[in-house]
Amino acid sequence: MATSCHTWRPDRGRTWKHYGIVVVLFMDLFLQFVNGYLSSPHDGQEPPYTRDTQRGTTTSNSSVVTTVTSVSPTDEESHTAKCPSGGLCDRLPADCFHCNYQHNCTYGKLASFTCKPKKGVHCIGKSREQQSNFTLSITCQFCWQLDPSEYRCSNSTNCMTVSCPRKRYNATCDVLDHVHCLGNRRFQKRLFCNWTGGYKWSTALALSITLGGFGADRFYLGQWREGLGKLFSFGGLGIWTLIDVLLIGVGYVGPADGSLYI
Repeated sequence: MATSCHTWRPDRGRTWKHYGIVVVLFMDLFLQFVNGYLSSPHDGQEPPYTRDTQRGTTTSNSSVVTTVTSVSPTDEESHTAKCPSGGLCDRLPADCFHCNYQHNCTYGKLASFTCKPKKGVHCIGKSREQQSNFTLSITCQFCWQLDPSEYRCSNSTNCMTVSCPRKRYNATCDVLDHVHCLGNRRFQKRLFCNWTGGYKWSTALALSITLGGFGADRFYLGQWREGLGKLFSFGGLGIWTLIDVLLIGVGYVGPADGSLYI
C-alpha cells in the first residue's frame, strides 16, 4: 500500500493569516460606513445640535427684546424726576428723549435728527407749544470722539504715574448729560495714570534742600528704605543729597505710591 506524503509548506499558514487580516479590514470599513450613515443627517432632517442652537438663539433674542422694550415704573419715575418739565425740548438731558440717530452723516458737520421725549416728559418748542417730536442739531461725531471736557472718566489709584514710559489704565467714561453724540454714552478709554495722593512738590524739594542729609525728603515721599539709607550714611556723604535735590527738582523722583505731585 502506497503511502502518500504531503510536503509541508511553511507559507500555507501565512496565506490564511493574510486572508483573515483582509476580511477584518473590510468588516471595519463596513461598520464605519454604517455608523456614519446612521449618525449623519438625511435629506429633510436637521441635525439635533442645529435645532437646539436655533432654538436657543431665538429664546435669547426674544428675552433681549423683552428687556429693552419693557420699562418698569421705577425707571420711568427716575428719568421723569431728573428731566425738567416745561423746558425747551432741545435743552433736555440726553436721557430724557430718544432720537433716530443716523451714522451716515458727515463727520464734524452739523446734522439734524428727529427726537421724541420719553413717556412722562413734557417739553416745548421755540414757539412755546408742547411738542411730541422735535428736531435736534448736533455735531456728527461718536461719543468717544468728544473733547475730554465733555465726559468724565473713572480714575485709577493702582497705577504708577511716575514711570518711563508712562503707564496707562482702562477707564470707564460717561458723557455729560447736556452733551449729545452718536453711539454709546458710556465707553472705555486707555488713559495715562493721572492721580495724586496729596504730596506737594514744593514741600519735597524744600525738605531735600534743607534736611535731605537726614533723609527727610525720602521719608516725606513714603520711601522709608531710601530714607534710612540716607540717614545712616549722612546723605551719602553729601553726594546722595545733591543727587536727590536734582532728581526731585526735575520731578524724576516722586511719591512711593506712584501718584503725582499737587
